[in-house]
Amino acid sequence: MKLLPALLLTALPALAQTNAYKAPRDGYGHPNLNGIWQAMNAANWDIQGHAAGPGTVAALGALGAEPPGLGIVEGEEIPYLPAALEQKKKNFDGRAKLDPELKCYMPGVPRANYMPYPFQITESKDVILFTYEYAGAVRTINMNNPGPAPTDSWMGWSAGHWEGDTLVIDVTGMNDQTWLDRAGNFHSDALHVVERYTPRSADTMLYEATIEDKNVFSKPWKISYPLYRHVEKNAQLLEFKCVEFAEELMYGGLRKQPSK
Repeated sequence: MKLLPALLLTALPALAQTNAYKAPRDGYGHPNLNGIWQAMNAANWDIQGHAAGPGTVAALGALGAEPPGLGIVEGEEIPYLPAALEQKKKNFDGRAKLDPELKCYMPGVPRANYMPYPFQITESKDVILFTYEYAGAVRTINMNNPGPAPTDSWMGWSAGHWEGDTLVIDVTGMNDQTWLDRAGNFHSDALHVVERYTPRSADTMLYEATIEDKNVFSKPWKISYPLYRHVEKNAQLLEFKCVEFAEELMYGGLRKQPSK
């Protein structure tokens, strides 16, 4: 009888492997990630853990308040270089005017994946398309090594491959005009992001991203959180083309005033 605990301990790893989730395949034999996905966290306000707080416009009261969040940064701390940390603080202090989201700019990677809007994944043989509700942003993931980025862009240059059931995307070629959240966490145009999308069940998957930027951070660091598939029978992306909402903010001061 004394052998029973040892036998059970030996069997547990094998049992865990047997019960590991195996994603269904699409028509090309790849894990089927097709669908509409969304993060359920408050990382868009601050990727680090934070308490609830007031918004940047006092007149909005609770409508503009910041929801609390547990954070998505592994280890809690972001390894800023000293000068970059000072810039982050300046960004935070001036966020009511400086946050690129205010101007309806493309959100960049990884922020696009944890904004409070859904996005859709559509797979084909050699290309995977990410379509975002926010601002109609899109990303094309080339699964056949497209080479280096031809130029910098808002959503970057994405090269993908499969590691078992995990979709791995190497993202380079991003400009320095996006932030990582509303709290002023930022990056330079040297940003390099490696994303991993791993199915955990029929309607959830784990998102992980390793972030590297030699101009801003002293070492690579990582974020992770679950994504959830929308299962409503009429699930679809709706339009959130926010440019017109930002026009007054950006150009209102340039409007000609009628002479008196």
